[in-house]
Amino acid sequence: MLESDFTQADLSSADFQGSDLSGAVFSRTVLEKTDFRNAQGYRLDPELNRIKGARFDLDGLPGLLGKYGIKVG
Repeated sequence: MLESDFTQADLSSADFQGSDLSGAVFSRTVLEKTDFRNAQGYRLDPELNRIKGARFDLDGLPGLLGKYGIKVG
């Protein structure tokens, strides 16, 4: 899944568990109920994507909060 472009895709209920999403692009993507647990390397903007009900591990927080300059851990 490296460097995949998911722009404007509907990935509702997709399962990315254990995937390496380094360099993947999520922009205006529907990620509702998508499972990102144990996924790594992703960065997505919660303001530009629909993520209601999506599942993340605590280790995935930097991929969600990076744009805000928030450091986790």
